[in-house]
This record gives sequence, C-alpha cells and structure tokens, in this order.
Amino acid sequence: MELSELIFYILAFIGIVAALVTVTANNPIYSILGLIVCFFTISAHFVLMNAQFLAMVNIIVYAGAIIVLFLFVVMMMNLNDLPRSNTHIIWKISGAIGAGALMLLLVASLKVSGNLVQSPTKGDIGLIHSLGHALMNEFLVPFIMTSILLNSAMIGAVLLSKREKQLQK
Repeated sequence: MELSELIFYILAFIGIVAALVTVTANNPIYSILGLIVCFFTISAHFVLMNAQFLAMVNIIVYAGAIIVLFLFVVMMMNLNDLPRSNTHIIWKISGAIGAGALMLLLVASLKVSGNLVQSPTKGDIGLIHSLGHALMNEFLVPFIMTSILLNSAMIGAVLLSKREKQLQK
C-alpha cells in the first residue's frame, strides 16, 4: 500500500465520521463543526487528486463563507430553545433500512464497475488554466446563468432584509 492510498483511506474514514456527526448530532453547532471537518477532508481529497485550485475554492467558499452563514442562521434562530419532536421508532427504522439499501447499492455498483473506471490521460485535470479554459468555452452559458442566479439571490436577500426593517418601524 502506497502512502497516498493510506492517506486516502484515513481521510475517507475521517470524512465519513464527520458526515455521521453532522447528521446525528443533537446540537446544531456540533453538526456545523462536523460539516466543517467534512469539507476539509473533501479539500484534502482534491489535493490528493492534484486539484489544488478546487481544494482552495472548497475551503474558501464552503468552509469559510457557507459555514459562517449557517452559523449565523443557527444563532439567529436560537434552535436550542425549541422542543425536540419525538419521532416514532418506525421512521427511524425505515430511515436506517433506506440508508442501508443505498449503501448496498453503491457498494454493488462500485464492485461491478471496478475495471470500467479509467485514469485520466492528461495531467492538467485540476489546474487553474484548464479549469478557466473549460469555464470560458464549454461551460460559458451555465457559468453566466449561475452568476445571474447568485446575483438575484443576493439582491433578494437585501430587499427582504430592508422590508423586514421597514415593517419593524
């Protein structure tokens, strides 16, 4: 076993544990902390795949901005004061069965497609130059549509916050 393969398995284990903490934690702050660890393990996987730009974007955008937004929303909603709803055991069992079936499906599909996955022939997969070339050529329209969507969401958030301030007066 090579060093990179060992690092991959260690990061995968930490990422799975962090994802489980994110889903199962009772405190929303602990869930967000688990999500931060999960994002960092994903970024480390990007570094292992020689996609340093994607790793840095993942850390800056997701582990930075999105997590701060999640923390802000959780703190503003004060979720710790809400009473917990008692879910029937039937829903918990059916959720566990569904998750187990999904995991079985994923493992079976990975086992079947083991030899079908080929390694990339080019060595510039995750580099900034090739990403910029792909964004400005093949994916120009989705890139522009995404920027328009994000700008309209930002304008909507500003308008909603101003409307809320006007209603409070």
